[in-house]
Amino acid sequence: MLARLKRQWQRGRLKDPRYASLFDTPPSDELISLDCETTSLKVSDAELLSIGAVKLRGNRILASESFYLLVKPSGKLDSRNVSVHGLRPMDVSQGEEPLQAVAQLLDFIGGRPLVGYYLEYDVAVLNKYVRQLAGIGLPNRQIEISGRYYDYKFKQNPGAYIDLRLAVLVDDLAIPALPRHDALNDAITAGMLYLSLQRRGFG
Repeated sequence: MLARLKRQWQRGRLKDPRYASLFDTPPSDELISLDCETTSLKVSDAELLSIGAVKLRGNRILASESFYLLVKPSGKLDSRNVSVHGLRPMDVSQGEEPLQAVAQLLDFIGGRPLVGYYLEYDVAVLNKYVRQLAGIGLPNRQIEISGRYYDYKFKQNPGAYIDLRLAVLVDDLAIPALPRHDALNDAITAGMLYLSLQRRGFG
């Protein structure tokens, strides 16, 4: 009920009808797995460097229906950024402007629910741009992989320490380990984790 009321409130505050598709009712079996690479882990400072997303339909990841863009930040990248995600200044210098990149992402996701690993951070960064475009934050339902994994492990062993590091989830759920800190690879990884948990009854 609260989620529905919040969506109604957000729809009423939408400032640009081009983004009304965020409120469309998506096919019941479709989701979007999402990941962003940024310049900082602090939301207020973070700028987008790349966005990766892939569509899930039923129990499949549709690699042919994926989204990936490099994004040009306003500031300079420092060596710590480069060492984490491997994106060099020359890589992102020809990237999309942030608002243009996010506008394309909104067209891609529509009203579909979003899946991700620590998705709250990615959505918080994206919302800095979404609010400029649409006047609201993303209204899409969000599915947090780490939370679903926690529930899965807690049911097996209540009270035990649960390690939520991504490498642990990948190993425990026996999914292929793709190269990390690439937005599209990380989105695909999150999608595989979601489907693996879904098969275990925690989707």
